[in-house]
Amino acid sequence: MSDTTEQLPVGIVGAGPVGLVTALGLAHYGVPVVVFEEDERLSLDTKAGTVLTRTLEVLHRYGALDDVLAGSLRIDEIGELDRATNTQTLSVRTGDLTEDTRFPFIINIPQHELEPILRQRLDATAPGALHMGHRLLDFVQHPDRVDLRLRTAEGERTVPVRYLLACDGGRSVVREQIGAVVEGETYQERYMLVDLKVDLDVENPRDYPYLAYFGDPKEWMILVRQPHCWRFLYPLPAGQAEPSREELVDKARRFIGNTKTLEIVGTNIYNVHQRVADRWQDGRVFLLGDAAHLITPMWALGLNTGVLDASNLPWRMAWVLRGWAEESLLDGYQVEQEPVATKGSASMAAAARAYMARRADDPGVMTAGNWGNAFTRAMLGVRLDVDGTGDWSMVAAGDEPLPVLAGARSPDLPLFGQSGTVHLHDLVADAFVALYFTDPRRGPALPPQNSPALRHHVVSRWDAPHDSGLRDRALFDPGDRVRRRFGVADDTLVLVRPDGHVAAIVPFDPATGVDTAAQLYARITGCPPPRDPA
Repeated sequence: MSDTTEQLPVGIVGAGPVGLVTALGLAHYGVPVVVFEEDERLSLDTKAGTVLTRTLEVLHRYGALDDVLAGSLRIDEIGELDRATNTQTLSVRTGDLTEDTRFPFIINIPQHELEPILRQRLDATAPGALHMGHRLLDFVQHPDRVDLRLRTAEGERTVPVRYLLACDGGRSVVREQIGAVVEGETYQERYMLVDLKVDLDVENPRDYPYLAYFGDPKEWMILVRQPHCWRFLYPLPAGQAEPSREELVDKARRFIGNTKTLEIVGTNIYNVHQRVADRWQDGRVFLLGDAAHLITPMWALGLNTGVLDASNLPWRMAWVLRGWAEESLLDGYQVEQEPVATKGSASMAAAARAYMARRADDPGVMTAGNWGNAFTRAMLGVRLDVDGTGDWSMVAAGDEPLPVLAGARSPDLPLFGQSGTVHLHDLVADAFVALYFTDPRRGPALPPQNSPALRHHVVSRWDAPHDSGLRDRALFDPGDRVRRRFGVADDTLVLVRPDGHVAAIVPFDPATGVDTAAQLYARITGCPPPRDPA
């Protein structure tokens, strides 16, 4: 590995899902990456198993979604039931999200099956990037690099990296070494997770939703239909010993009734936390996932919140390393992601726990409108604080899609360009994109299409005439579908970031020719947009 800083990779410690997705993100942007995992093999433990819609979109951007979907079970309904009466109290139908995403569903896939899929994709994208059996001992920061000291079966080695990304979990060695303080609490109650091989489809048919939350003041239960088994998750009161396998079988049968066969294929007990690090960055070192925030995995908010970190940081590093942004762009990572974890996911998970145990009548984020419930539970409602004002949110409400605001994730709808259909998220996968909602027939003055970092497109229900000079930048929007979903007026500029979040929504004067998008880009990145070679 070269000592030349221009060629140094970004180093990741930890090859769990967040570490692997982060590595895939860096590889997607062409950033050299190296991943160090202390174990000799990926985890086989029974762990998280539900992947939300926003995570599916991130996996799609990073080129890993098809393989993940092939190994998963797709779900368009999240059930909320009362355990005492076995009656459904609420059903969240994600199929109502078709105006928001190409993936109006969530999936179930056990973490120990997800990780090998992500690893295979990383091996194909960045061959040799993953190093198993490498335990981080410590590191030393320099102005232009971080030197990692690692223990391997062959002895110690020192590896220089450009940045160090800590994806090494709740007991993060990196977090400890930068002196970050974890604030919050660990609950006395633990969670018991049990995977069962049982036929609830043919021999003993049950019509439970594939993801069902059974609330009960005595003992709530979560039932998850995995691709090859059923998963039960329930609380263990403080001080209660781990149940025997016979006790687990009896408990399962009391819940689902008598079955011809029932086999336990995996169990796990884990502690329940609501803890967040007080800082996520120290120089060239960054914390992601459980290293930054330990969140109760209620409503699948643990793993999926970590993937939001893996969506936010890689594009920033790519822009800095390409010279398209000042290093200050990296500061926005914690500014945007910390409130989502601290005040968003953590608070939402705590409220969901109280609701499941019937200590609260409402988790505080559910409304009478299915669209808002689905948008929130699929994690599409995360609106980031993109301008440092403290304005952010995770919750949507109502039966109809709401207008898009700055900081929100852009809807992912189809438009029609010169080469056919293009979806918004694919359009912004490796660039800022300025969408000009204006009439191409009137000859609007758009900036030239001459930057790889900032692209310009006119969006309209009127196709651009061939003599307009805009054909290569025109996106046809039949019926104003995309404009109506954004909820913007004519002559509006919407700037979308590479992670799919809206950076700004401002008026656009089609007559002036002022490059407002470039001004916004420079304000965000600290640099003017780079220009294509002449």
